[in-house]
Amino acid sequence: MSLAGFSSPWWFLLLIAVAAVAAAYVLAQRQRRRRVMRFANLELLEKVAPKAQGWIRHVPAVLIVLSLLFLTVSLAGPTAEQKVPRNRATVMLVIDVSLSMEATDVAPTRLKAAQDAAKQFAQNMTPGVNLGLISFAGTATVLVNPTTDRAGVSKAIDNLKLAQSTATGEGIFAAMQSIQSFSAVVGGADGPPPARIVLMSDGKQTVPEDLYAPRGAYTAAQAAKQAQMPISSISFGTEHGSVDIEGKQQDVRVDDESLHEIARLSGGEFYKAASADELKRVYADLGEQIGYELKNADASKPWVVLGTIILMAGAATALLFGQRLP
Repeated sequence: MSLAGFSSPWWFLLLIAVAAVAAAYVLAQRQRRRRVMRFANLELLEKVAPKAQGWIRHVPAVLIVLSLLFLTVSLAGPTAEQKVPRNRATVMLVIDVSLSMEATDVAPTRLKAAQDAAKQFAQNMTPGVNLGLISFAGTATVLVNPTTDRAGVSKAIDNLKLAQSTATGEGIFAAMQSIQSFSAVVGGADGPPPARIVLMSDGKQTVPEDLYAPRGAYTAAQAAKQAQMPISSISFGTEHGSVDIEGKQQDVRVDDESLHEIARLSGGEFYKAASADELKRVYADLGEQIGYELKNADASKPWVVLGTIILMAGAATALLFGQRLP
């Protein structure tokens, strides 16, 4: 029950009327007592008058005045921070499909675990968010442009295929271009909707090797910050991952450092997940952050409900104790 951020505080002027009602009741009780004291024969009055109820006779009046206080607060329109679903936002899910995603250090494979978690993320995303999908290995491919059709995104996640190399920068640039194209269409008078890139990878960029190259991941992250598209990067995998490539076991340990730097340069957040369950928790946290926002929403209903209940209680006690409404 909030007592801050009133949208119509001038309704509090009604408290003057509430105070007047309370004062009038007190004065009426005093005048009633004076009239009673005018009887000359008090012993006869005690015999013929009904037995006094004491303080309990004031309960109905107290409850009614209290209900008026609660209802006045509700009219003033109290507000409170509430988590509400976003009605406009764009999110690009960028998933690494390089050969290292075939590692089995995360059961059954990194790719399968990533697919399951990404599908859950897509299906739980709030309806007002437009979600797109990009896969990247040596190049980046826009599989789904931003849309509210979660079924299409889930189907595309199921069809992810592995390929050689890791061009993280290309994945980020492709996400930015897709967001910009979508925003140009749906922007309207309110401007483009807020955008976020969710990047999930398990290894260091290999194409190009220089992360600060024109198409490198760090350069892309800096461009994303300028475009106000923060990157939430997820480092997925363990330190002991390996894959069989052309009959040779190759070390594919996860690269936390570069993914952390990508998030920092873009103004986003870094997350680490070393198991399927951890990845699902990361995606769940991101879903809460992206899909909902805190807004000052109307919080008057509890005051209305409580004020009405107290008013009904006051009327009921008046009928019970005095056989009439006050």
